[in-house]
Amino acid sequence: MIDEAVRNNAAWCESMCRAHGRPGVFGPLAWTNPARTPLFYPDAVTLSPEAGAADVLGGIDASSGASVKDSFATLDLPGFDVLFSAEWIHRPAPEAPRGPLLAATGDPIAWEVAADAGALREWADACFSGGAPDLFPPALLDDPDVRVLCGRIGGDVVCGAVLNASGTVTGVSNVFASGCDLAAAWAGTVATAAELFPGRPLVGYESDPSDALAHGFTTLGPLRVWLKP
Repeated sequence: MIDEAVRNNAAWCESMCRAHGRPGVFGPLAWTNPARTPLFYPDAVTLSPEAGAADVLGGIDASSGASVKDSFATLDLPGFDVLFSAEWIHRPAPEAPRGPLLAATGDPIAWEVAADAGALREWADACFSGGAPDLFPPALLDDPDVRVLCGRIGGDVVCGAVLNASGTVTGVSNVFASGCDLAAAWAGTVATAAELFPGRPLVGYESDPSDALAHGFTTLGPLRVWLKP
């Protein structure tokens, strides 16, 4: 399952890069992008523990600011520093919810898929407190494998996440809560994934997987992200 989690994450990175007009390249051992990728997204993702430095650095702009997702925590990248470590996560396919989705306050949260540029901007403003206005371009909404989830209370986006489908799994990323509790954000994300992509296991990664573990996920193994100073 870790291989599917890794490839799903690479597919999500590719979706983001395509939306910005900068597609990458899938090779046998790594996904790489010769152009500098969007903020917070790596320039390379290893797809196999057999990948070495040459397999990633030869396909990217390896100047200052370059980043590499070392999916199996096996790389040695001279001149790079480890930016952070994390854990791959996995959850068996969830069942659809049987009742309303509520915040800890008891307020019902209405979950929807962002359908237009306005909703996507609302989502991004809530997720990044207005600090990344151009990170998620409207072209992302044209990707048939991606769903940007908005959780609303009283019309305001208070939580959300991103789902992306690849292979037999659905990836979960960018889970956030800005006007409700994070537990409600995770519960709603899992429930909405069950409705939109029924029967598919969920995968992703978290630096601190405790919230995911509380909602049925288990860890699969470590990863690291390297950054060129």
